[in-house]
Amino acid sequence: MRAPDLIRFASHAATGNPLRSSLLVLAVAIGVAAVVVLTALGDGARRYVLAEFSSLGSNLVIVLPGRSQTGGFNPANAITGTPRDLTINDAKALLRGASIRRVAPIAVGTSEISVPGKLREVMVAGTTSQYIEVRHLDISQGSFLPEEDWGRGAAVAVIGAKVRQEMFGQGSAVGRLIRVGDRRFRIVGVLASSGQGLGMNTDELVFVPVALAQAMFNSNTLFRILVEAKNREEIPLAKAQALEILKLRHEGEEDVTAITQDAVLATFDRLLSALTLGVAGIAAISLAVAGILVMNVMLVSVVQRTSEIGLLKALGATGSAIRLAFLVEAAMLSAAGAVMGFLLGQGGAALIRNFYPTFPAFPPDWAVAAGLITALATGILFGVLPARRAALLDPVQALAKR
Repeated sequence: MRAPDLIRFASHAATGNPLRSSLLVLAVAIGVAAVVVLTALGDGARRYVLAEFSSLGSNLVIVLPGRSQTGGFNPANAITGTPRDLTINDAKALLRGASIRRVAPIAVGTSEISVPGKLREVMVAGTTSQYIEVRHLDISQGSFLPEEDWGRGAAVAVIGAKVRQEMFGQGSAVGRLIRVGDRRFRIVGVLASSGQGLGMNTDELVFVPVALAQAMFNSNTLFRILVEAKNREEIPLAKAQALEILKLRHEGEEDVTAITQDAVLATFDRLLSALTLGVAGIAAISLAVAGILVMNVMLVSVVQRTSEIGLLKALGATGSAIRLAFLVEAAMLSAAGAVMGFLLGQGGAALIRNFYPTFPAFPPDWAVAAGLITALATGILFGVLPARRAALLDPVQALAKR
């Protein structure tokens, strides 16, 4: 049987029972679509998290109070081992590091912000003029906090975009007076909208000089210190220098934790890549179910077309030709389902991106290719048994069942 005859025979057989073929194609399509959509969600989550961390700033080292380590529980430490506070002087000392370009201390707390007729609760972040450079943020109105002595600070504030809109509407906020807690501040700038970062939504923050923030909240402790290395290659050196400087200042105690942006990104990348592979594997189970359906449908087809197979054999068709014809039919149906599933999956991913524009729900190329190949291979694999059964039919007995 020639190749055109095989394809013609398989296509006529596939379209001979439209309902049965449509259900088979739909089963394969659902499996492929599940792989495409779920991997788009998994890989989209990975890209989203990496983009969020990248937006924090480049060449970043984050220093936090307290030592993060694994080890057994020591009762003595539970009584005497209290972590030392990070102070403004600690942050100043970090500027001595040869690989450190900028340092931005952060002190945080919540307070009420009020203007005549309006009142709301906000998070107040005390920092310095270098914060905006370390975080690579933009100013939409005015300027950021002025450069001044970190231990003092003028009564000025910079507000986020959402705070400006809620408190001042569309009008200019620069130069206006606000009350934060029991203190009055003059607004010198408004940040451009940037959203979430470092666990804080900058659109809803009020920035004040770090010394004033500590005075407001009656605390000398810093929430964390942001350290910017001079370049990407010097990030490990900047981390080591920051830890060494603080160790010397804290009487030889290693009581702080320094994490690098690259380390956090690598950890999340590994976790979310594993998650993507996991959901792809779960979705692939539906392709195995679709393969079983292919086998059942093809077995039914062999029974229904017994006399046709006997006639072909009586006319000289070999067992291998009959086997190949049924495999081609299974492959055609699986390929049709794979293509339909690919289109459905891409449509589903596009729908997710439409409803959540900031979420990059793009299926990875490897997942799309794996889904299509698996669907085709599954259809052919589960079509082998029915094709073999058809090839082994005796032509005389087959014709006797007409």
